[in-house]
Amino acid sequence: MPDDPSASSESFEASLDELEKVVKELEAGNLPLERSLELFEKGMALSEVCRKQLENAETRVEILIRKDGKMQPEPFRPDKA
Repeated sequence: MPDDPSASSESFEASLDELEKVVKELEAGNLPLERSLELFEKGMALSEVCRKQLENAETRVEILIRKDGKMQPEPFRPDKA
């Protein structure tokens, strides 16, 4: 199915843009129930895609450092200039 957002490897920005369009269409109202349900399902799927992409980005940003002999993740904080 081409409209399945979980089947695509779109960028976070593209997924978020599509999610915003879905939300605007839902908020506009005046939609038949079936169309509203389709949009809701699409929005939920897009939301999940965005959430996973954010989690992956967070994981990539974390730096492993050694504390008390153990490896512990620490959020990336660039040196203040």
